[in-house]
Amino acid sequence: MVAAMYQSTLLLVDGMAVVYRAFFAIRNLRTAAGEPTNAIFGFIRMVEQLAKVWHPTHLVVVFDGGSPPERLALVPDYKANRSPMPEELRTQLSGINDYLTAAAIPSVRFNACEADDVMATLAVRAADETTQVLLATHDKDLFQLVNAHTKIVPVAGSSDAMGDAEVLAKTGVDPLQIVDWLALIGDSADNIKGVPGVGPKTATKLLRKYGDAATVLSNLDAIDGDKLRQSLESSRDIVERNQKMVKLDTAVEGVPEWLRFPVALPSVTQLLDFYEKHEFHALARALREPELF
Repeated sequence: MVAAMYQSTLLLVDGMAVVYRAFFAIRNLRTAAGEPTNAIFGFIRMVEQLAKVWHPTHLVVVFDGGSPPERLALVPDYKANRSPMPEELRTQLSGINDYLTAAAIPSVRFNACEADDVMATLAVRAADETTQVLLATHDKDLFQLVNAHTKIVPVAGSSDAMGDAEVLAKTGVDPLQIVDWLALIGDSADNIKGVPGVGPKTATKLLRKYGDAATVLSNLDAIDGDKLRQSLESSRDIVERNQKMVKLDTAVEGVPEWLRFPVALPSVTQLLDFYEKHEFHALARALREPELF
């Protein structure tokens, strides 16, 4: 819910996170002609649920546009470990875009720019005493943006939200330490190697004691364990590189102002046509006869 203190709530949806979650959550949904529609249907229901739970005044779906050259220069095989998109999912992406158009839900995508950076840019512009920002994602990189006015919410649309306390409970560090925490442990999902022998628990212990990675590296003589001390000593360059990799860009050029994304009523006719084309009969009935649902 929108807290009473806020005049506006900006909901930023990690588009591909929702797409993948929808695709794997709902299986074997097809039209009579055999065209897969499970990702489209799941995407619709999840975005509807997010809007129902959080009542945003402003909403935009942000899609990945590829890895930035700056990150690829630092780690050439960045995200190279990820499996290719399933073809049955790829064929549904145009339908998802068509739905967003029909539902009057804005979306943005910038070439060679990750969704995280666009979301970060919008979040830091918007979040203040009058505007709450909600980030619908499961990407832990975005934990670094959490503050008094910015929270993480599940893409599936539950009412749980992650603020400072929840980030601390999950990781053992506060949001301002997330960049250094990830720099130490790396991120296997993105093919970013961390300091050998340093996992989440060790990184948390170090950061809780010393505050940040730079202070950890300047106090190696005080760190217990020859193996850990040697690993940190030989990984200074890795930590510095990883800090650059995981720190989000909060000033992406060309990102529109968040006020350009107010929640708007869709064209019922256009949305009905879309539902009927994809044989989403229950969604069509709910749109025609909302009083019955």
